[in-house]
Amino acid sequence: MPNLFVQPQPRSPAMAANLYPIPQRNRILTSLAWGTTLLVSALPDIIWAELIGSPPAGLVLARLALLVGLALTALMWRPLRPLRNYFLVLLAFFGLAELRPRLNFRLPALQSLFGGNVFDMRMQAEQTGKLVVALAMIGVLLALGYRHRELFLARGDLRAPIEPVPLLGFPRPDPWPRFGLQWGVYIAIGLGVTLYLGLRPDAATLLKVVPILPSVLFYAGLNAFNEEVTYRAPLLATLEPVGGSRQALLMAAVFFGLPHYFGTPSGLLGAIAAIFMGWILGKAMVETRGLFWSWWIHFLSDVVIFGFIAAGLLM
Repeated sequence: MPNLFVQPQPRSPAMAANLYPIPQRNRILTSLAWGTTLLVSALPDIIWAELIGSPPAGLVLARLALLVGLALTALMWRPLRPLRNYFLVLLAFFGLAELRPRLNFRLPALQSLFGGNVFDMRMQAEQTGKLVVALAMIGVLLALGYRHRELFLARGDLRAPIEPVPLLGFPRPDPWPRFGLQWGVYIAIGLGVTLYLGLRPDAATLLKVVPILPSVLFYAGLNAFNEEVTYRAPLLATLEPVGGSRQALLMAAVFFGLPHYFGTPSGLLGAIAAIFMGWILGKAMVETRGLFWSWWIHFLSDVVIFGFIAAGLLM
């Protein structure tokens, strides 16, 4: 009888270099990874909110319990072992997400770095907490034996060819600068129009944001790094060896995008837009084998988002 599960493979030079695309190695384990991703994502919260009401706090405990059970099973049962690290990084992600709000990251000295404006007071503790979580996720992955390049903690090949996307106007393997610069701007403009129509700040309010721009740029850059290292790199690094680059990219995009159902813009369109953006960011990471282009596109979007957050605080 053929072995339906693939055992952990020794790292070849190609795997060590993390060359794209890494092929799918096992369909059964990939399907299990998809099921786990959907169960621990925001999908249960969305279904509960639509059918019953506010999601109960018990859903968080259910996620943690499921991941503990899966991680222990993967440790003891060899056929499931290729997904062990994926379960462990998800467990770390949700555990740290629960711990962060319970800690005080308010640092008045940092709040005064850009003048102690209302935006600094809003962002400093939140982004410092996110940075601690991002560094902790890096620590977990390093402890599991990953090297920094396997975690995409490198600039990457900035001129790597894209995998063609005819629907987005790129039918050929153009270099990433052409794709990244165009779609970074397109996404930022789309967000800007959507947020403007929702908030409708007047010209006087927008002018008040100008002195806060250094703070907006700083926290936008920090948030882009935090979220890429927390949401994307751990999932891609642990899923690629089993599900391959393309399936890992889709799972990471769905995991990132579904929580935006409760964000701004909210609802189904908000979630779909965030999944699309997550796909673009993940595509940048796996195709260039680095962080730069995913960080850059995310940064441009966050500049727009944080600019409107600042405007809202000043209205």
